[in-house]
Amino acid sequence: MYMVYVDESGDTGTYNSPTKYFILSALIVHESNWIRFLDDLVDFRRKLRDTYHLKMREEIHAAEFFQSSKKYDYLKKHVKLQICKKAIEFQESLDYIQVMFVVIDKSAHQNEDIFDMAWKYLIQRIHNTLEHKNFDVIAKDIDQTWNESFILIPDKTDDKKLKQLVRRMRRYNPIPSRLGGGFRNLPLKYIVEDPYSKDSAESYIHQLVDVNAYFMKQKYDPTKYMKKKKAHNFINKFDKVLCTAISRTQDGVLSI
Repeated sequence: MYMVYVDESGDTGTYNSPTKYFILSALIVHESNWIRFLDDLVDFRRKLRDTYHLKMREEIHAAEFFQSSKKYDYLKKHVKLQICKKAIEFQESLDYIQVMFVVIDKSAHQNEDIFDMAWKYLIQRIHNTLEHKNFDVIAKDIDQTWNESFILIPDKTDDKKLKQLVRRMRRYNPIPSRLGGGFRNLPLKYIVEDPYSKDSAESYIHQLVDVNAYFMKQKYDPTKYMKKKKAHNFINKFDKVLCTAISRTQDGVLSI
C-alpha cells in the first residue's frame, strides 16, 4: 500500500481572497519503505538540530517561518530559509519517495468548488498512476503482479468534505470520455478507508509536505523576500523525485 501525505497552500475562496492559487502538495511512500523513511527523516532532523539549532520537537511550518511570529524568534530569517532549502534537498536525495502537485489558478474557476476540484484531480491522478504501475520506481522490491492500494493522509483540512468526496468517488466518479460526447463512471478501486488526517505539528513527514506546498506557491506568486533571495526557485531542485506521470508536461505539476 502507498501512503499519500498531503498539505495545502492558499485558500479555496474565489472572491476577495488574499491568494490567487490553491495548491495541493503530495508526498508518496510505500509502506515497505515507511520505517526507512522515518529513520532517515529523524537523522535529517538531528542534522538540522546540530547545524541550525532547530529543536527536534519544533515544527517546520514554512508560512509561519516567514511571518512575524515570535514562535521562531530564536532562528534568524536566513537560517529558516536554509532549513527549508535543506528539507527540499533531503527529499531529492531519496530514491524511494515521489512528490506531486496540483495547482489551481482560482481566477480561471470563479464559479467552481475549488476544494472539490483540486482534491478530485489529485485523487484521480494518484489512482491512475497506481493503475498504470507508475509508482513501481519507489517500490522496486515488492511483488507488482497486482495493483497496490493507497490511503490519503492529509494535514488539517475540511475533513468532513474530503471524506464525503472520497466516498462519492468510490461509487460515482464520472470521467469525460476520450472519444467525446459524455462520461464514463469509473469508481475508485484502489483507495483504502476514509482520509486519515494528522496534525503536521506531530508529523515530520507532513512538515516536509508543508515546505513543498509553500515553495510551490512561491514559484507562482513569490513574496519580495523570496524573490530577492531567489528562493522562489527552490522548488526547482526537485527532479528525480517528481512523479512525472501526473501531467503531460512531466514536471510533477498538474496546473489548472
